Amino acid sequence: MRKLFVTLLAAACALTAFAQGGNTRDGGYDGDYKSLYELVSGQQKKNEAFNVYFNYAWSFQENLTPVESMFKAKQFRIEIKGNFGDHLSYRFRHRLNRAWWSGTQDDNFSKATDIMMLGWKFNDKWSISLGKMCQIWGGFEFDENPMYIYQYSDMIDYMDNFMAGAMVSWHPVPSQEIAVMVSNSFNGVPAFPGFEMPAHPLTYILNWNGSLFDGLITTRWSVGTQTMAKGKYSTMVILGQQLNLPRFQWYIDYMGEFDDIDRLGIVTADTGVATNIRYHSFITKANWQFAPKWNLMGKVMYETAGVKDSVLANYRRSIGWVGSLEFYPWDQQDLRFFLAYVGRDHHFTAASGLPGDTTHRIELGFMYRIKAY
Repeated sequence: MRKLFVTLLAAACALTAFAQGGNTRDGGYDGDYKSLYELVSGQQKKNEAFNVYFNYAWSFQENLTPVESMFKAKQFRIEIKGNFGDHLSYRFRHRLNRAWWSGTQDDNFSKATDIMMLGWKFNDKWSISLGKMCQIWGGFEFDENPMYIYQYSDMIDYMDNFMAGAMVSWHPVPSQEIAVMVSNSFNGVPAFPGFEMPAHPLTYILNWNGSLFDGLITTRWSVGTQTMAKGKYSTMVILGQQLNLPRFQWYIDYMGEFDDIDRLGIVTADTGVATNIRYHSFITKANWQFAPKWNLMGKVMYETAGVKDSVLANYRRSIGWVGSLEFYPWDQQDLRFFLAYVGRDHHFTAASGLPGDTTHRIELGFMYRIKAY
């Protein structure tokens, strides 16, 4: 019974990102998995200075509306990270199924590079991270390893959040973290006709990651502003909270975006309006390990978009739902096979003059975080 409880608890941590989910900073809980090097050579690694992962997700997809069948590589990213002693850390993550260079990049990074950062831990309370990182916007959907996502919410689908910058983290007590990040607002050259480019296109984010009641409740809250053009800004608030039980985990995220100029571009693409844009998203997701090696997942997303104080206020409403059955065949590898269903419905008000649409998709595939070394 004790072994079963430990196994289920480890699965819960891996599924729900008890500390970090995989995008921000040094990444999340990686589980007690042996690397392929250790399995093949029979030798044990002596330190954590060099770790290599391949994040690979693949599936056969049957789209029901419109009808279409395909095999698809959902995710394929290489990740290298490590720690030298108690202070220095590094992390590199790169998308292998995306073009290495995409347009002009002001930060001189490839668009395919998610993360290239160095971290320095001064002591148990203070640390700093420098380089290209995922912005610390908070929320559990935002922070989860992209490999484990069947379908993002509209807001995160359209966000551009891997930016060069600097972050300072403070742990007043071990269970609480306050972080401040300053980064570029763009990793390319934005074009907003009729608006003057700012001299300092920077983003400022304040983030709180909390653990309450011995980890029963965890939080990922943030607020920040991004400079879009001279005198024009985008403000975001993200509030994520999660319940962590040994065999059941459930989170609720709220995301709100308030744009002087449409940063996501969804409203502009729909209506041609680019100013005074509002987005709101509510996401809830639950994981239930109902039996050893098995997990049942359900996720619902409700989102609105529109133009403030106009007939197009909340003209767009999106509902998404995802369900999956996952099987973990081996305790020694972070491998899962899945059968999933994804549905999306977009509804538009009469004032927009836009037709609605509904899509349905069934997927059969696997997700494998290969620990190579």
